[in-house]
Amino acid sequence: MIEAPFPAARLRRTRMSAWSRDLHAEVTLTPQDFIWPVFVTEGPRERLRSLPFVQRVPLNELGREAKAAAALGIRVIALFPHGERRSDDARTALDPANLMCRAIAELKAAAPQVGVLADVALDPYTAHGHDGLLAADGTVDNDATLVLLTEQAVIQARAGADIVAPSDMMDGRVSRIRSALESSGHATTQIMAYSAKYASCLYGPFREAVGSAGALKGDKRNYQMDPRNAREALREAALDLAEGADSLMVKPGMVYLDILRAVAEGSPAPVFAYHTSGEAAMIEGAAAMGALDRERAIVEVLTAFRRAGARGVLTYHALDAARLIGG
Repeated sequence: MIEAPFPAARLRRTRMSAWSRDLHAEVTLTPQDFIWPVFVTEGPRERLRSLPFVQRVPLNELGREAKAAAALGIRVIALFPHGERRSDDARTALDPANLMCRAIAELKAAAPQVGVLADVALDPYTAHGHDGLLAADGTVDNDATLVLLTEQAVIQARAGADIVAPSDMMDGRVSRIRSALESSGHATTQIMAYSAKYASCLYGPFREAVGSAGALKGDKRNYQMDPRNAREALREAALDLAEGADSLMVKPGMVYLDILRAVAEGSPAPVFAYHTSGEAAMIEGAAAMGALDRERAIVEVLTAFRRAGARGVLTYHALDAARLIGG
């Protein structure tokens, strides 16, 4: 393509007014693009020390929160439990009466128009804080963990989850979960696979929120991805699609926009970005110091995810962003 030379081409023409900028915008941002993560607890409502604008929501207040989010146009809520009983074998993850399953049922009863995304991983349930069962050498046992993850996903689907989202990064978990959902009568339950989840330093407030920060022994680098690798993310995404994933997730999102763009360009299925708790804390911290405008930063960062190819964003700023976009 050959562009006309100046002055025939004046690219500022389309930037001169708000209506024209909106008309020529290459991506749009709407509340329907957001997935709102909610930390559910059976204890009192508490603010996070590391991310004070985020609160743990008591189970008996979850329905009210879901209705408020729906009124802002948010269509999907991601649930994460706090305060589940921990053990080395993570058996509470398989209890149909655990907090996660009761939260799923509570949310669906209160706001059936809102989609429920359930996290499939064992870190809220393990005494050691890892996403799977530990082998004798201290690494996570991939194949033993698959057995629990598969049953966990079916139990969540039975409780009413619309999407199960394996975030554990075990090899082969999508195919196992897809097969189990099909055979248990949950063929329409979606799988959103965390396909490129990196061993990042940007998960601190999240681990505080689910209570795994103090429990975690060691780190997660023997199963989460190496931040130095990009092509490996394409392999992970391709495998998850071949195994039956309906959509893919890149996490973190903000500092991995190159990964998000590459995965989105190569995937026939929708790709989502996780705007992690540490990334949200960066915005909050910079705004508190007066280094940037908080509201503009929230919208700009979320727009960057869409521009890079994300179909939607899992973000702690979902409520604020929905209000800002709605005027």
